[in-house]
This record gives sequence, C-alpha cells and structure tokens, in this order.
Amino acid sequence: IGKLIMSVLFIIVAAIFLLGPLIAIHEFGHYWVARKLGVKVLVYSIGFGPTLLKWTSKKSGIQYQLSALPLGGYVKMLDEREGNVSAEDLPFAFNRQAPWKRIAIVAAGPLINLIFAIVLFWILFLPAQEQLNTRVGAILPNTPAATAQMQIGDKIVAVDGTDVSTWEKLNYAIVDRVGETGHIDVQVERNGQPQGFALPIKNFLKDQSQSPFDVLGFTPYRPQIPATVYKLSSDGAAIRQGMKEGDQIISINQVKMKDWFDVVDVVQKSPEKLLKVDVLRQGQIVHLQVMPQGKRDNMGNVTGMLGVQAQTDKLTIPTEYKQTIQYNPAEAFVVAVEKTGQLSAMILNSMVKMVRGLIGLDNLSGPITIAKVAGQSAEMGWQTFISFMALMSVSLGILNLLPIPMLDGGHLVYYIIEAIRGKPVSEQIQLVGLKIGMVLLGSMMLLAIFNDFMRL
Repeated sequence: IGKLIMSVLFIIVAAIFLLGPLIAIHEFGHYWVARKLGVKVLVYSIGFGPTLLKWTSKKSGIQYQLSALPLGGYVKMLDEREGNVSAEDLPFAFNRQAPWKRIAIVAAGPLINLIFAIVLFWILFLPAQEQLNTRVGAILPNTPAATAQMQIGDKIVAVDGTDVSTWEKLNYAIVDRVGETGHIDVQVERNGQPQGFALPIKNFLKDQSQSPFDVLGFTPYRPQIPATVYKLSSDGAAIRQGMKEGDQIISINQVKMKDWFDVVDVVQKSPEKLLKVDVLRQGQIVHLQVMPQGKRDNMGNVTGMLGVQAQTDKLTIPTEYKQTIQYNPAEAFVVAVEKTGQLSAMILNSMVKMVRGLIGLDNLSGPITIAKVAGQSAEMGWQTFISFMALMSVSLGILNLLPIPMLDGGHLVYYIIEAIRGKPVSEQIQLVGLKIGMVLLGSMMLLAIFNDFMRL
C-alpha cells in the first residue's frame, strides 16, 4: 500500500510540474500583452477553486494568486460587462479596446504555448544524438511491405512525398494517414537506386493498440539478443513460477523462440494466460508453466509482463544502421519550428478525422491519462519529460485556438467578425454560442474522463 501511495504521489507531483508551467505561461501571454496594450489587469490566477496563496502588488494593484485546482487559470481584466468601472478607468477597460487589441490579447495565450514548445524542442535538439537511421531491419510476413517485396536493408527516404531522415519523422508521416483507406507511398534507396512502393491500407490504425510499423510490415533494425534470462524481478510472475537467471528460453507453447524479441512478443500478447515454457538450464530441458501478469498501459491496452530482463549492455549495432545527428543552434531552431508545425497539423488532422468517424472517440484523453504519462516520462529522464511537456504545450495551444465559444478561438472569431463588420456580435448570439460551447466542452471533458477510467 505504501508503494502504491508513493507512486500516486509521484504521478501527482509530475503532473503539477508538467501542467503548472504550461498553464502559467499560457496565462502570462494574455497578461503580458494586455498590460503592454494598456488594459488594466485585476487578477492573475494559476488554478481554479479555493485560493491557497495570494498577494497584491503595491505598484500595479494586481492580485496574484495560486488556487487549489491546477487544471487551468485565468487573467481577470477590467471590463464593464463584469462590473462597474469608474469614468477615469474606462480607457483601460478590455471591452473598450479596438478589436485588433482584443484579438492580440486573446491570441497571445495559445501562441506563447506554441513558442514555448519551440523553445523546449530547441533545447532537445542541441545535443548530438546517435540513433538508428531509416534502414529497414526486418520485414514482417503477410504484411503490405512483404507483399510489395520491400527488403531488409532498404533505406526509407520519403513517405507520401515527405522526406524522412529519422524514425520519428517517419512515424509522424505514417500516423498522419490514421483512419484512412487507400495507399501509403514509400520511397526507398536500395543499393543506391531509388524505388517506390504503394502499401495498401484500410481503416489504418483504427485499432490504436497496433504499431504503425507492424501494420505496414517493416521495422527498424533490432540487434540479436539471445532469449536468455539475465535478471528476474523480485515480484514478477517468472520468479514465482520457477524461472531462474541464466535460463535460455527454447520455446513457448511449442513454438521455437529465435531471440528475445520473440519472447517479448508472445508474452505481451498473453496477459493472464498460462504458457508452457521450455528452458535450457545447465544443459537440461526444464518444462515450466508461467502466467504473465496483465498490465494496463495509458491507452487502456492490457499486455503481459513476466518480470524478466535480457542482457542489453553489450549490444553492438552495425555501422550501416547508425547515424549521428548534430545541429548548430540555428539549425536546431529551424527543426524545432518544423516539429511544432508538424505536431500542430497532426493534432488538427486527428480532430477532423475524429469528427468524420475515421478515428474512434476512445482516443480522447483526460487529466488522469495525462498525469500517468507525466509520471512515466519523469521516471524515464528529463529529456523524455521535456519532450512530453513540449507535446502538451502544442496541444494546449492548438486546442485553445479552436473556434469554440468559451475557448480563446471562439472569442477570436467574435472579434474578427467585429473588425470586419465594424460592430460587435450581438449579445444574444454570444449567449447562444456560450451555451453551445459549454455543452461541447462539457461533453468532451466527460468523455475524456470516462475514457481515462476505462483505461485504469
């Protein structure tokens, strides 16, 4: 129980360190531009609900406060629609400002989130990175890649006309086709010669438990790791059911295991299922029966876990499968901008496909899933945590720019219409829009939280 409590506390702290800065910088965008444009700011709050901490600036009179629920924040500005404003303060009221000023103030929040994401990605891209290049390491049988006769050693250079130089870029290009039916065009270099393949897809990745590479049938290079148990977890299923360090796993359910990846594949697909495992132990074949524990991931998919580990500290990767990526500061900034733009487009594309029914609504995630992923990314190191923070910053910026009343994007629509017409949108229309926005956002939040609980 104590370990569970510590784990939950760690997830909560990680979520606060993730969402806190993103919310603070979003509200700072509104706050900073409002003050620069001469609008009087009354309150700058991080969080909602009961106030935990507050102080008032003697110079500006602005009240700064920290509230109990760190899932949002707000900047309260002087506004005749929210209370009486003295005659001398009228020039500083938000509602008295020109449309372009109000547009700038409202847009500043989402835009600063996108800028913050660029800065975070820029930091990540500065160090030299040694990683796998896009040369195919394996072709899976009975898949589109196998049917099209792609080969091991093919170096993928473009997907649907988009150049790809890393597996991450390759993944983004492929995931962009999620939910679609048709063909994905893959361009490769084979022995220095260009070749193209049209890989057929149908309702692509509608089952989110599948890897896009596994579905298409090509995977990155994987080193040969013997199917030998190097370490056992003290609380894992394997040690409780008789497995020992040094056991070489020969077969599972009478299917020969060529390497460690074969073992992982079978175990992960067999949660809470009894497996007949033959191991070689000190020259003797030993027959075991083990049942992998079911572990639910952040998307609710249950995979099997045995609590065994292979030896991976002495692996070597052939030179032809490696590459070193090094950017100077200017290049890293350009790549950071490109990645932020790519993620923004992917998020918008996914939303459109969700509305069209090409992607299931079960892909929506709420605060519980975000907190769990934040905790896991924090455990994996600062780079993974910053990468997830950058992704969340992009998501926050794009979501707030959606033309939904109650969101920044909804207010922007009203102010742009006012700038074009020369007069504001009627209060009746804004009231109707507010009700529609409340229903939409409330429904999305309830569905996201429901999905979170279904994944637990």
